[in-house]
Amino acid sequence: MRILIIGGGGREHAIAWCLAKSPQKPTLFVAPGNPGTHELATNITLNAQNSAGVVSFVKDNKIDLVIIGPEQPLVDGLADFLRKNEISVVGPSAMAARLEGSKSFAKAFMARHGIPTAAFKTFRQDESREALRFVREQGAPIVVKASGLAAGKGAIVCLTLSEAELAIEQLMVGQTLGDAASEVVVESFMTGEEVSVFVLTDGLDYVTLAPAQDHKRIGEGDTGPNTGGMGAYAPAPAYTPQIEQEVRRRIIEPTLAGMKGEGHPFQGILYVGLMLTPTGPSVVEFNCRLGDPETQVVLPLMKEDAVDVFRAMAEGGIEKLSLEKVHESSACVVMASAGYPGAYQKGRPITGLDVSSDPSVMVFHAGTIENDIGEIETNGGRVLAVSATSATLKGALDLAYDRVARISFEGSQYRRDIGQKGLGLALDINTSVSSNPAIRQK
Repeated sequence: MRILIIGGGGREHAIAWCLAKSPQKPTLFVAPGNPGTHELATNITLNAQNSAGVVSFVKDNKIDLVIIGPEQPLVDGLADFLRKNEISVVGPSAMAARLEGSKSFAKAFMARHGIPTAAFKTFRQDESREALRFVREQGAPIVVKASGLAAGKGAIVCLTLSEAELAIEQLMVGQTLGDAASEVVVESFMTGEEVSVFVLTDGLDYVTLAPAQDHKRIGEGDTGPNTGGMGAYAPAPAYTPQIEQEVRRRIIEPTLAGMKGEGHPFQGILYVGLMLTPTGPSVVEFNCRLGDPETQVVLPLMKEDAVDVFRAMAEGGIEKLSLEKVHESSACVVMASAGYPGAYQKGRPITGLDVSSDPSVMVFHAGTIENDIGEIETNGGRVLAVSATSATLKGALDLAYDRVARISFEGSQYRRDIGQKGLGLALDINTSVSSNPAIRQK
């Protein structure tokens, strides 16, 4: 089995690591990869925006399966081009990927299909005055979102009216996020626990991975600006069996059935970002791929052969899989560059990356690069994701933080409160059977 993974971050390193454990011993290629994936696969230079070039590489190298990690190639239609060339691929079509690529589309889709989400209104970029009038009428707290892709930084939670006015000014007048804010969604502020649920689907049937909880804010106690994610843990005990049943019935199955009914069946990985509000679970956002850093906690808990899982999403037969109930916990702590999520410097040498003898601890590379003399240096905002598994969440967190303490680079920053919401809560995650005949779940 020869597999090509598109992407070069911590998510793709975790995917490669998970596939490398398969007893099928797949041959792995990662484009472009990073120093971490280099230990597991052949890193290659390949422009994901050049669909024809990707197809040529796949055919020349007899690739059996392509896994697209990041959102941009999916929104751009790379999966469509590969399928037209009869290449097995994990990833939704461009039309289905609009669930992430356009928040205005996703919100309108949820409204059409009765899927619970925050109340909202969408504005074009030339409607800044109308948007300002709307937020003043609604008051704060309120959320202002760029509709397009913004690397996880397009959602601005505004606790005061002045913050909301500034967000409108920056996105719609200053165009700080460019075309990503050609439309802006303003929605009501939801309260509750956030949970990330990953749905693996072949377009007809689906299974889910362990529910996770991400930590978006840069500062401890969920303070400061949003980031791409500063850490995660799984399973999230707030996602009880009762909530899981409701999410399947009211959110997952209507979403998959709705996409299929509108002529764009979703095939691949659907991320459902949830807020567990006092009135029930509600969708914060959809993504069309695995999240980062949630991937680094949910894949280590998956016991099924990863080759079989990814191949089933691409070629069908997901109903034949039996993902085991999770009896362990996983935690991930992200080490970031000084200044992130704002301006940061690169090229800082990293020490302490020697391979650990503990197989339950993993260091996934994200923003790293190997210099001319073979040293690993920082090359991004989020540099490393240190993950660990254990019988308990506390055990996983202890292992992860112990490993973090032995890694060093100038200006490194990380949160010291990852997983605190999950400690002490009862863990009772189970599986359930779909009640929607349009979308079957084993």
